[in-house]
Amino acid sequence: MAVEVGTSRRSDARENRARILAAARLAVAARGAGVPIREIARTAGVGLATVYRHFPSKEALLAEAFADRMAACSEIVAEGLAAPDPWHGFRRTVERLLEMHARDRAFRAYAAQLPRTVRSADRDRALPMLAELIRRAKDAGALRPDVVIDDVALAIMAADGIRAATPDARVAAARRLAALMFESFRAPVPGSP
Repeated sequence: MAVEVGTSRRSDARENRARILAAARLAVAARGAGVPIREIARTAGVGLATVYRHFPSKEALLAEAFADRMAACSEIVAEGLAAPDPWHGFRRTVERLLEMHARDRAFRAYAAQLPRTVRSADRDRALPMLAELIRRAKDAGALRPDVVIDDVALAIMAADGIRAATPDARVAAARRLAALMFESFRAPVPGSP
């Protein structure tokens, strides 16, 4: 009988954890990353103590809630770095990052506050790869020599301001923003004004 009770408790704990993570994503989408942890607990239908049993801090909770998206960002940058043409790799990387942010309001809100809070292994992996991708595109003569990684961050922040009625419309607007941005990032053609 004790095995069944222990199994039931573990099952309840897994279900609570899953509800807390889902509630965190919903709450961040609705109210931003500054949402109080009490509201996340209330949305999950658990007590505050239950949240803290699973996660030592709000930062740890949000890091786990968005771990899959951070891993996806890291993978996008890795794929761009693997592209044989650095300019194409750079363009595709930035466009896909903008699309990802356009599709997921909760992730946008979380990612916007990342630099001020928790460290992310995927972010720490992606940033040097993005810097290398930028360097390669510059070395190939395709990217302006004054472009820095903060310019990509600025583009993503600009895309966060896109307001559209549907996710598809937000993605279309993000692609348009990316196209305009690439025109400003492209190295000038020799002999052009």
